[in-house]
Amino acid sequence: MPPPTNTPNPAAKRRKCLIYIALAILLQTLIIVAFVLIFMRIKSPKLRFRSVTVDSLTANSASFNARLTGEVAVKNANFGKFKYPESTVSFLYRGSSVGTARIPSGRVKGRDTEKMNVTVAVEAKNDRNLGGDVSSSKVTLSSKATVEGKVHLFNVIKRKKTATMDCTMDVDTKTRVVQNLRCD
Repeated sequence: MPPPTNTPNPAAKRRKCLIYIALAILLQTLIIVAFVLIFMRIKSPKLRFRSVTVDSLTANSASFNARLTGEVAVKNANFGKFKYPESTVSFLYRGSSVGTARIPSGRVKGRDTEKMNVTVAVEAKNDRNLGGDVSSSKVTLSSKATVEGKVHLFNVIKRKKTATMDCTMDVDTKTRVVQNLRCD
């Protein structure tokens, strides 16, 4: 009589194999869901002035002329690169445009910040509030910009996103410095 063998039942083998396959599919699904939730969430980049300096300034009760240089930062919080075309930033005094500057086209790597300098000639004339602002040595300017571009994830997914900037700043006409720079 032959000795008894411990060979498992063929049905039990199949069941065990199906359980392993189901666990592998479940694990892959969890990895894919985690990947999508973490890496594929595409946010709009941020556009901000980091600093603004006064290069030259001429101010009297009838006019305000200044040459400003600002460091603009485009911050990309996505894992893919953000490519954008040339754009402009507008400077306003009490809602009226007083100057524009060019933002050159470029690209920002994933999870990085691209910095660039822009120079603008600001010229405000014939405003009834200008004399009072100059005499108080505080001229408040605002700046607005919109940069439209595409976020490229893994060179497969491309989504259009827009970075906007809305900043206010006070130019001190006596000390020739920019104070209270705030960007939203």
